Amino acid sequence: MPKPGYPERPDADRSRRRAEFLRELKEAKALRERVRPRRARTARLRLQQRMRTFRW
Repeated sequence: MPKPGYPERPDADRSRRRAEFLRELKEAKALRERVRPRRARTARLRLQQRMRTFRW
């Protein structure tokens, strides 16, 4: 029996909200990269260097 005030399928609602959040996060990162290209480029190079030095 579902609780009043809660959706019937919390998993579906949760995954929908999570997908929406991830879309907005991706959009925000892209916007930030366009607004501050130098800082974004530095961060991208730093990440590449970290990945190169990381040993599996």
